Amino acid sequence: MQPYEERLTAPRSWWFIAVLAGIAMALILLPLGTLPMLCGLIGGGALTAVAVSSYGSVRIRVVGGALIAGDARIPVEALGEPEVLDAEEARAWRTHKADTRAFMLLRGYVPTALRIEVTDPADPTPYLYLSTRSPSAWRPLSPPFGRRA
Repeated sequence: MQPYEERLTAPRSWWFIAVLAGIAMALILLPLGTLPMLCGLIGGGALTAVAVSSYGSVRIRVVGGALIAGDARIPVEALGEPEVLDAEEARAWRTHKADTRAFMLLRGYVPTALRIEVTDPADPTPYLYLSTRSPSAWRPLSPPFGRRA
């Protein structure tokens, strides 16, 4: 099994929104003077940047015999074959085909995804849905994903 790592970062437009939030906070505090306006610019921009960074920088890794996706950690032996989902199929699996018991590492700004069946009978999670920019990079990890031939 080859190691794999991907970081899903927020789109550039989100960082522009962080700058706009700082400007908005500066304009709100402008009547109070120059110093409060500067504090609003820096504080509002910094708080929004922290929020964008924390939501937008999730990692997906296959390391040490485990798949680590965000806060979830599952041994690869408990996983089945990965299914690459194009943009249309990924949209279907996050809407009308979705199972409420599934683990979904969903990022709306990433159009493609990967669906991996959970084969462990003790685990109530039927599958993992992982947003990924490069779903074809998972192909070397199969067949099947967690089982040794």
